[in-house]
Amino acid sequence: MRNFSNILVAVDFSDSSDNAFQLALSMAQKFSAHLVILHVINEPVDLRGFYVPHISYEKLEEEIAEGAEKMMQSFCRMHIDDFTDYETRIVPGMPFEKILEQADKADAELIVLGTHGRTGLDHVLFGSTAEKVVRKSKLPVLTVRLEEDLK
Repeated sequence: MRNFSNILVAVDFSDSSDNAFQLALSMAQKFSAHLVILHVINEPVDLRGFYVPHISYEKLEEEIAEGAEKMMQSFCRMHIDDFTDYETRIVPGMPFEKILEQADKADAELIVLGTHGRTGLDHVLFGSTAEKVVRKSKLPVLTVRLEEDLK
């Protein structure tokens, strides 16, 4: 198996991404690799043309970013014990674009992400970030499904 020195794992704090993260962490430990933990904040729908009481659009974006930071800190506390060679990144944008962009910026040699295993109408409506990353990436991409998705 090839050695990896930089691994990027994308997390959305779902069970599927937890599963992918565990695999990415074990690979980072095995290869003594640097691990980049990425969360992409899907850009909120622009509500500036609508009446939205009590909160400005800018305040909404700020609160979403603060919430994502707290979730990332909690995620790391829960999932990382003694591994220290990692960094976290939180960026706004289209998930598949930002995953590819951040993998390039991190000089990653492998991208790891969970997939929800959507099919049918769900897949048509929501698309698949994992599928888009696999299709457009120049790097190897490891997708990890939940075992219950395989049933």
